Amino acid sequence: MTRRFRFDVITIFLWTLGGGILLFAAYGAYLTLAQGRISPEAWQSLVIAGIALGSVYALIALGYTLVYGILFMINFAHGEVFMWGAFTAWFMATGLDNIGALDTNPIGVFILTLITAMVFSLIVAVLLERIAYRPLRGAPRLVPLITAIGASLFLQYTARGFFGSGVRAFPDFGLFEGSVQIGPITIGTERLVVIIAAIALMLGLYFFINRTRTGRAMRAVSEDKDVAAMMGINVDRIIVTTFAIGGVLAGAAAILYTILFNSVHFYMGFLPGIKAFTAAVLGGIGNIIGAALGGLILGVLEQVGPNLFLTGYGIPSPNQLQDVIAFTVLVLVLIFRPQGLLGRKENQ
Repeated sequence: MTRRFRFDVITIFLWTLGGGILLFAAYGAYLTLAQGRISPEAWQSLVIAGIALGSVYALIALGYTLVYGILFMINFAHGEVFMWGAFTAWFMATGLDNIGALDTNPIGVFILTLITAMVFSLIVAVLLERIAYRPLRGAPRLVPLITAIGASLFLQYTARGFFGSGVRAFPDFGLFEGSVQIGPITIGTERLVVIIAAIALMLGLYFFINRTRTGRAMRAVSEDKDVAAMMGINVDRIIVTTFAIGGVLAGAAAILYTILFNSVHFYMGFLPGIKAFTAAVLGGIGNIIGAALGGLILGVLEQVGPNLFLTGYGIPSPNQLQDVIAFTVLVLVLIFRPQGLLGRKENQ
């Protein structure tokens, strides 16, 4: 009886906390809209910026959800895979810029930079799996989790030792200036490129998982590794392939991120990585469509939320509280729907 009473008290407290947060946000949104401080054009710009940012989160989140779907572990070093792709791409783009290639062939330089980021992120992801995770495959879940955090710190501070702690500006490709008019909506070229590229990559991944032999093997391994092995599937190869795909997506996300923010530094993978993990949890960890949906929702909430929920209360500079919005979403998901929007409850 005591245990049941304690459980009920905790549940009531969590639901009260979550409900209070939702009421606070709803009343703030009402005040903001009633006061009319933000123009429709500004709202439009915020939503588009959120979709672009959410597209990057979605690509990173797919790496989390793919690994979780196969190994049931959280690869907290995935944000650093993203960061290393951005740094190697910066060296490639800067080197080509120094010899004048960026002026004569910006499209070729951009493609080569993108390939560099994707390939190097792939290499880092595969090395992580081989060195840090494979020896611990049969260990309790807590052990790979601690190892992932250690690998994240190792990659992060190795980058700081090699490249320094300063922020480096990414070379301007000169390809993404101006804007595009789509009906009544005006979209900056760089945001449109990010959204289209991310959608193409997500569709490509969905096709690969559902229509190819390797994709079917990945789904079989995610269901039961032992049965998959008895059916002739090379489980180790499939796991490496999963990490490689996550690395490729992280490298692509790194270039799209630099298009939006035009800078790289050794710490740049931490917050996007944590937010992408939040997006994966929001959509349903282990669910590919859920990860993509969660990334888009989180990106829009992060851009629109501070202005919508906090402006009406007269809070100065609400955009500085974007991270608060993102992690509040994580808290609410864990309270109201811990399996995520499209996830399934795990059997206890």
